[in-house]
Amino acid sequence: MAITEAFQASVSVGVTEYFCASASTTVADQTADGVYQTLFDLSALAAGDTFRIRVYEAISSAGTRRQLEEWTVSGVQVNPIYVTPTFIFLHKWEFSLTKIAGTDRSISWSIRKVA
Repeated sequence: MAITEAFQASVSVGVTEYFCASASTTVADQTADGVYQTLFDLSALAAGDTFRIRVYEAISSAGTRRQLEEWTVSGVQVNPIYVTPTFIFLHKWEFSLTKIAGTDRSISWSIRKVA
């Protein structure tokens, strides 16, 4: 199976939720089936910074996209690359970033796809 980089960018993340694959603060449901994992470069975080990473998916094609997982990262990161678990997506999925506290930071990310 081929491994590809489905989406990649670097963005200044603030208090408005940023949807990675949509490349926007407005979500556009992703519908390409596959096995996905996202990596975030959190090396810019400093003391007092807190960011939230979320993943969403719908359980059926007619279903509503809902939050599946959420992680919070704070302060200087000893291991600055944060890797999500691998997810098998079929319907209406997306990853997001939001600043909870601190300074807006430029965060690079990469959504990798298998199959």
